[in-house]
Amino acid sequence: MPHPSSSRVRLLVSVRDPTEAALARDHGADLIDAKDPDRGALGALPPETVRAIVAASGDRLTSAVAGEPRDGAHASACLAALGGTGVHYLKIAWAPGRDGAGLVLPAGLPVIAVLFAEDGPDGADVPALAAAGFAGAMIDTRGKDGRRLTDHLALPRLAGFAASCRAQGLLSGLAGSLSLDDIPALAALGPGYLGFRGGLCARADRTGRLDPARIGEAARRLAAIVPRGEAA
Repeated sequence: MPHPSSSRVRLLVSVRDPTEAALARDHGADLIDAKDPDRGALGALPPETVRAIVAASGDRLTSAVAGEPRDGAHASACLAALGGTGVHYLKIAWAPGRDGAGLVLPAGLPVIAVLFAEDGPDGADVPALAAAGFAGAMIDTRGKDGRRLTDHLALPRLAGFAASCRAQGLLSGLAGSLSLDDIPALAALGPGYLGFRGGLCARADRTGRLDPARIGEAARRLAAIVPRGEAA
């Protein structure tokens, strides 16, 4: 499990089934993320599918999205449903400033809070997430209408979010209809992960199948980036 202060930006690839998990594993994904792209931004897969994805992921880190809960109690139930699947992380939608009443995080299983770019999150939201017990925070886009992460939030705001996560000791990630050409600018902000689905599918159709060549290209582009603090 990478430390939040690790300088290398890693590749998160969202997959819908074990076949895609094996593609992601074999073509350079660092973290294989179980998600149902037919059910919106954070559609949860059935537990049995998540278990199969974990098995197909080999030695790669895995995560699974647990949905978009109404409140803390609903979030607890969504997380508990996937708690025995063998993933390394769970991810749950969490609105900036949401009251954590009723939220019970699973013991021994790190949970990542996913904030939607349309809600305008920034670094000021991160300390409350750390206080609530989240192990990390990620920004994604709720709407999958062709607009990318940077259409909603400017780079300085995203940089502040990543920096606040590092300061709080949280893992961090940036996602949201990213393309391969977004990698240099976003990796320079120092998140722990860049997350992809549509940008790694044929014709950028997130509900289609992953393209192994695109996964490999994303991995190569990230590997070519000089980590923070190591530039000459």
